[in-house]
Amino acid sequence: MKKALLFAALAVTLLPAEELAPYNFKPQQKRWWAVQPVVKPAVPAAAPGAVNEIDRFVFAQLQAKGLRPAPPASKAVYLRRVTLDLTGLPPTPAETQAFLADTKPGAEERLVERLLASPRYGERWGRHWLDVVRYSDSDGFKQDDTRPNMWRYRDWVIQSFNEDKPFNRFTREQIAADELYPGDTNALTGLGFLRLFEDEFNQAHIRLRRQELLNDVTDNTAFAFLGVTLACARCHDHKFDPLLHRDYYRLQAFFANMHIDDEAPVVPSAEVAAWNAAMAKYRAAAKPVLDKIDAFLAEPRAKYRKEYFERYPDEVQAVLAKPAADRSPFEWQIYHKAITQIEVPDETVMGKYFKAPDREKYKALQAELEPFKSLLPAPLPVVQIMRDQAITAPATFMLKGGSIEAPLNEVPPGFLSILDPNPAAVTARPDLNSSGRRTALANWLADANNPLSTRVIVNRVWQGHFGKGIVGTPNDFGLMGERPTNQPLLDWLTSTFVTTDGWSIKNLHRRIVLSATYRQASDFRADAAEADPDNKLLWRYPRRRLEAEAIRDSMLSVSGLLDSKMGGPGVFPAVPKGTEIQEGRHWAKSRGDEDEYRASVYIFARRLVRYPMLQSFDAPLALDSCGRRQETVTADQALELMNGDASAGFARALAKRVGNDEGQTPEALVARAFRITLGREPSARELDRGRAFFAKQTQLAGGPQAALEDLALSLLSTSEFLYID
Repeated sequence: MKKALLFAALAVTLLPAEELAPYNFKPQQKRWWAVQPVVKPAVPAAAPGAVNEIDRFVFAQLQAKGLRPAPPASKAVYLRRVTLDLTGLPPTPAETQAFLADTKPGAEERLVERLLASPRYGERWGRHWLDVVRYSDSDGFKQDDTRPNMWRYRDWVIQSFNEDKPFNRFTREQIAADELYPGDTNALTGLGFLRLFEDEFNQAHIRLRRQELLNDVTDNTAFAFLGVTLACARCHDHKFDPLLHRDYYRLQAFFANMHIDDEAPVVPSAEVAAWNAAMAKYRAAAKPVLDKIDAFLAEPRAKYRKEYFERYPDEVQAVLAKPAADRSPFEWQIYHKAITQIEVPDETVMGKYFKAPDREKYKALQAELEPFKSLLPAPLPVVQIMRDQAITAPATFMLKGGSIEAPLNEVPPGFLSILDPNPAAVTARPDLNSSGRRTALANWLADANNPLSTRVIVNRVWQGHFGKGIVGTPNDFGLMGERPTNQPLLDWLTSTFVTTDGWSIKNLHRRIVLSATYRQASDFRADAAEADPDNKLLWRYPRRRLEAEAIRDSMLSVSGLLDSKMGGPGVFPAVPKGTEIQEGRHWAKSRGDEDEYRASVYIFARRLVRYPMLQSFDAPLALDSCGRRQETVTADQALELMNGDASAGFARALAKRVGNDEGQTPEALVARAFRITLGREPSARELDRGRAFFAKQTQLAGGPQAALEDLALSLLSTSEFLYID
């Protein structure tokens, strides 16, 4: 006997009345540091060596522990540090020479302004945000199918950082651009944030697919903007933090009305209207041929639809068969997710059913369309986003144990109860066919009085400069995360960020990289290490390794190969033989230099497999939000550097660049290689060793050019090249 479930009649088990009353948080929970209002603290007294307020907060803590800050780093070290930090690339020899020669007051400020104005800045810092939101160009799961226009969101992020878009606006566009900024096609692209979930598009269990989508968006929104592990409240109240079971679904209710829109035009409405008119003209002119094609495909289309309709359980079949006017909001969501597996492109139908003779007939029919091709307009540029399906949203229920088979009470949209226990004030937008729910969420996340979202982004920027945030667990400001090492500094920076600096990320950079704290030397001191072994108080600058993308891009830069072109679909540099992963589908072969030498942020981000060199150096898979990358030391990293095809190619190009002037002595070649690669002159000892190495490799490797390539590869593999000092 077939089982038919009526979605509208899902049983709801009401919780006892006392459990529905406002939750009484314990005093300890109310004292949770991260939910306290951000109050701008008094700046400590001036201290020797302090340049700005950051230093006064840091130096006050050091002084309390009987420690002193490190002396300033050399001008050359600072140049390399801040250039790598802000652009992900080392300074060129010309930039190094110019900065070292600039002895006028304000040289550092002028340097920082130049770096912040570089297009490379957005690529570098956009990559940090893409980690947090688990950006990918594919679906995940077994198929890991490509999302062909997801790259527009990546480009939007990079552009937003380069423009210094205020972070509150940056937040709002990612949550509710369509509701807050209707008609702004650039802002619309920010909604790609909501489309970054993993998705098994061919799943037959549509209710489960819908819930997995909602869980993913809810979890990542909490990680990215609030820095809390709200996912732990999916099944029950959080075991440690004051995050309630009901809070999980209150937040999820903001997204309950969304459906996938992978064909959202990013051109003005007038252009869309003109395109539609052109298509109508084309269809009218080509109608006799198009009718023949429709007739030819009618039977296989019907066969495909029947087969995939019957794959669904009875409950989904009932929704698909129901008249449109009779579907509930929840059933419309089921319909939207199910119909895409039934209404598919003709190429999919032909691939399943057509034999060679059928393909020839179809090809002949297509040839009859040639006279009309001049009428066919070029495809409109589109983005892949999520938007509301209608004004009325489906109900959201708390789920016992997180199971869709165990709904409990219905909950309205709301925020974290510890901050605001009341239902969110939501105003529907009939003019936009939208519920208005995401507007309420976006405005709350971007509120200057939100103690979590404001602190979280400031902490992320600090982490980007020092390798570790003031809160060392950037995605977990909860009781099981790390406490701030200097909360007065975090609160001062946060308050200044939202009130004085107008949510400007670039202003925050300026304050940090021009501080004496940032400009300290990284030298080790035994006495300071004994008192503060983890350098939590920042008694020296924390030396750290570059991220995977910056390593590859730095190699491209010093070798003269880096293609500065920005934006566009993800590229596919060549990968070692045997690592293609379903060649032609999951990794396309390189199209040439336009793929091979682009900045690493533009490499196609396959969710389940990364470009090998990036993967070796800890680039994350886009399965979960990555608030802070691991920094491992593994054998494959050394093998990638010394034996990898990519590294060898960079070394060859670098050697060619070093030796492009004839008649250079071995000493001159070694010195030039150091200047280009490490931004400095070699010491006398390094010069002697380099000359000896060059002579030896000339004998062993088969000539001076091969020896120079080996020298170049050795320099690219040094810790000095791979680390920010």
